[in-house]
Formats: sequence, structure tokens, C-alpha cells
Amino acid sequence: VQLQASGGGLVLAGGSLTLSCVASRRTFSSYAMGWFRQAPGKERECVATVSRNGRLTYYADSVKGRFTISRDNARNTVYLQMNSLKPEDTAVYYCAADRNRLVLTAPPRRAVDEYDYWGQGTQVTVSS
Repeated sequence: VQLQASGGGLVLAGGSLTLSCVASRRTFSSYAMGWFRQAPGKERECVATVSRNGRLTYYADSVKGRFTISRDNARNTVYLQMNSLKPEDTAVYYCAADRNRLVLTAPPRRAVDEYDYWGQGTQVTVSS
């Protein structure tokens, strides 16, 4: 599956952005989805993930209460709504798909190496 992320940009601290990621396949609902980020000089980390049916989510502690992940299986799209952005949220954000969640209601995973397909990344820069 091919993933196309968009929605990044430059925003002031305290502002909001919404990232979108469109998948190329109609079997989008077969994949758990995740958003990850990588800042310069740092390892890629999990931000948020969502189960195949959209009912189960996981958030990194650093974004809980500020970010919301959601998906629209009819539109083959996963979203990341980011509010109250901080300079430390500055990074390249990647969407990714996990093909190994065989059960529709299985909790989404969070490790980078558990995700099989990756989008090209979109830059988010938060200025203070």
C-alpha cells in the first residue's frame, strides 16, 4: 500500500494543525495505522496509533490530551489533529500501516519495526 501524508507546515506555539494520510488501497481497513515523528538527531518515535476499526487508540505520553488520531475507512484516510503545539513537537511526521493486525478489534501496536508501510513524511515546525 502507498501512503501520502500532507498537512504539515509552520505554526506558532499554541497553534493547531491537522495531518492527513491517504492510502492507495481499498483494503485500507485491513491495516492498523499510526503516526510517527522524527526530530533531527533523534530516533523515530510513535506519536499515536489506531486500530483497524478506529475504536482503539494509543498515544505517547508527550501528546496525550493535545493530539487526536482518527480514521475514515470509507475515504482510506487517517488523520492526526494536533492542538496546543509546542516547539518540541517540531519533527518530520510519518504515517504508517501495520498489516499484521488480523483481528478487527485488536489494539494497535506502537513499535516502529512493527509497521510495514510508510509514507514520505511531512514537516511540522512549531516556533516559540
